Amino acid sequence: MSLLITGGTGYIGSHTVVELLKLGKDIIIVDNLVNSSIKVLERIRKITGKSATFIEADICDVQAMESVFEQNDIEAVIHFAGLKAVGESSQIPLSYYHNNVAGSVTLFQVMAKYNVKNLVFSSSATVYGENNLSPLNESMPTSATNPYGQTKLMIESILFDLANSDNDWSIACLRYFNPIGANETGLIGENPNGIPNNLLPYVAQVAVGRLTQLQIFGDDYDTEDGTGVRDYIHVVDLALGHVKALEKLSTINGCQPINLGTGQGTSVLEIVNTFEEVSGKNIAYKIVPRRPGDIANVFADASIANDLLNWQATRNLQTMIEDTWRWQSENPNGFN
Repeated sequence: MSLLITGGTGYIGSHTVVELLKLGKDIIIVDNLVNSSIKVLERIRKITGKSATFIEADICDVQAMESVFEQNDIEAVIHFAGLKAVGESSQIPLSYYHNNVAGSVTLFQVMAKYNVKNLVFSSSATVYGENNLSPLNESMPTSATNPYGQTKLMIESILFDLANSDNDWSIACLRYFNPIGANETGLIGENPNGIPNNLLPYVAQVAVGRLTQLQIFGDDYDTEDGTGVRDYIHVVDLALGHVKALEKLSTINGCQPINLGTGQGTSVLEIVNTFEEVSGKNIAYKIVPRRPGDIANVFADASIANDLLNWQATRNLQTMIEDTWRWQSENPNGFN
């Protein structure tokens, strides 16, 4: 039987595919390549010595998705596919609601039709909104401050309703904190289209000269150095969290939200300083005003992941930044 990975050529998806192939799993990737590169498949082959089956398709395409399930014996799905830029989501919200929410509904309908009811969903810590105090835990109220966050909340709500309507569903909703890093080979890593939305690829692109200067949004927060603190987690630790979630799905009845984070916060300036030490490069930056909705401290309570999945993050900040720099310095233009 096979595992279906939607969005499997993307940043987190590709790292998860690597870990699953290492375990000998039969993998089918469905991706429309809007936010990723076909070259990832060859890089995955180089890392693992194994290949995943690739199908170029959009999760919004009912016929394409039915064909995937009709032609393959699928036992579980990891659902990564989705648009994910917070800023862009405010500019083109309909695209986000169509792709993320409508596409997910299509996927879940096809899964139900073919009686595949084991699912790991790629959610986000953005569902905690801006009114909860860290450490954030799964029992806290949820809210969203942008269309991207709203799509994650909506999909979670759909999954809770789905699980309540049918006891056969086993769903892990993995709420990620801030994934950074890359595979230790330097062959795959984060490769955003256009100007990066996330801190680490922005810092890395300044270091290789693709961008001239980093903007730091606010230095007057109630934190040790005044800059925002976030819970950064190595993408390989995150990928291994998906492996553990798959292994434990049979013990999950219904829909279970699970935080994946380190439980520790790191400030923007700590990231910049560590990156300078690792790379030997100067990271030019400029302090600019805070962004609306940004808060001082965001970090996880990951005890449910520890207890339920027997998972915890093990890679430290130094390793995260070393792996990011290896990827970016060896691939200054990403996969191009």
